[in-house]
Amino acid sequence: MTNAAQAGPDPDIADLAKGGRTNFFGFLLRLAARIPFLFIAGRLYGPDALGRFAYAILVVEFAAQLATLGLKRGLAQQLAKGERPPAHIVWDALLLAGLAAAAAAALLAAIPEMMFPTSGLYGLERMLPLAVFAMAWSDVSLAALAYRLNVGATVTARAVIEPWTISLAALAFYYYSPRDGLILSYALSMIAALLASLIPFIRSYGLPHGWSPAPGPLFSLARRNIPLAAADAIEWSTRNVDRAILGLFFEPKIVGIYWVAQQIATLPQKLKTSFDPILGPVITQNLEAGNKAAVAAQVRQVGFWIIAAQAGIALALSIPGEGVMGLAGREFVGGTAALAFLLSAEVVAATAVVSESALVYIARHRNLMLSVATIALQIVLSFALILAARELGLPVAVQAAGPAVALPLALAFASITKARLLSRLLGQPVSGWRWALVWAAATAAAVGYGTLYLPEWCELLFGIPLILASYGLVIWYKGFTHEDRILFRLAEKRSRAAA
Repeated sequence: MTNAAQAGPDPDIADLAKGGRTNFFGFLLRLAARIPFLFIAGRLYGPDALGRFAYAILVVEFAAQLATLGLKRGLAQQLAKGERPPAHIVWDALLLAGLAAAAAAALLAAIPEMMFPTSGLYGLERMLPLAVFAMAWSDVSLAALAYRLNVGATVTARAVIEPWTISLAALAFYYYSPRDGLILSYALSMIAALLASLIPFIRSYGLPHGWSPAPGPLFSLARRNIPLAAADAIEWSTRNVDRAILGLFFEPKIVGIYWVAQQIATLPQKLKTSFDPILGPVITQNLEAGNKAAVAAQVRQVGFWIIAAQAGIALALSIPGEGVMGLAGREFVGGTAALAFLLSAEVVAATAVVSESALVYIARHRNLMLSVATIALQIVLSFALILAARELGLPVAVQAAGPAVALPLALAFASITKARLLSRLLGQPVSGWRWALVWAAATAAAVGYGTLYLPEWCELLFGIPLILASYGLVIWYKGFTHEDRILFRLAEKRSRAAA
């Protein structure tokens, strides 16, 4: 056993390992909950209704991203300083997010055509902007809980309550209104997720006794958080601007098919972004202490865990891609190529997102410029690929895959540039790449392609677990170091002791 192992693992890395296990469990829950929704929405409502719905929530979720004002990551920095009681800081953040959400919701309610540019309004759509409040407050509450290393609340709200509510509600509301069912179920799922976030938040921080809102510090916090808010909004936009571009070129049906592929591909993205709340506090505390080497080690470690998990998930969902997309209906199989590129994009993006977790605190303006360059590159490539495919007379399905091809190319640029910048600032390597990833991927690919000879239901029921198992075994024995395995075992023992 190594000296490091005898001395005990870094407690920060151990906390991250525990969060990683919880988040992977959360991914499995999301997968189990998302499939019923895609099945119900695709087969009952159809791609046209899904396309209309997908564009509307794109606008609403973008407004919610802006309304959080960067507090999902900025809150950890404020709490780490300890200048005021924690309860006062987090309630200030909720008030600030509420004010921003009110402005965003008022704008969307006044101009609902922003959400429904190519379809009519029937009345209930005007209530959709209220979801901005639920999303903004839920995000801030969960970020505050994650600062205290309560990742379980995020898993409960985002991986259990929200997806199962929208799945069951979509089924029930279809019989009430096939036209409005998706929108009503979405609104209900946001309210349920908010309640699931606020209850543990109030238990942890309590009510703000002796708190009096101070407008000056609030707006000062908002101003300081502009680079964080912009970075968050741009990172979110890189996963959603493709849908907006498709809406400009293609009918709602194409957008609906692409959105189903996007929903499947964003499952591993949740694994990555759910590390932000727990990684943020660890990084800010080490930066306050001037421990740059620890920050670099944490970025490397989390970067490897995320790349390893997402590569396995990408293989498991893309190899039987036709069967996965076919769960929503045979009309959606045309989005299989888009699904493969979107899943690969999540693997490529991991290094950029983990590097950004530190850059937003030590080089926020330079990080913002790189984010702007990334999304600009993505938009240019998306337009270029669609127009080139159209000029060549290629099928519509190939044209519509253009934005999905552009995404991993743009995110590769972000990963390279952000990792190099962070490495230079910390004076330490930050890449989480390990060559064992190649051997694990090759093994999983061989197993996966063997399962393609099975009937489609076997392909999904047995193929996906076999791909994940074969990949996981190689990563565990060839990719994980001795210290990695100790960390995850310690995290398991601690969680059992806590139970």
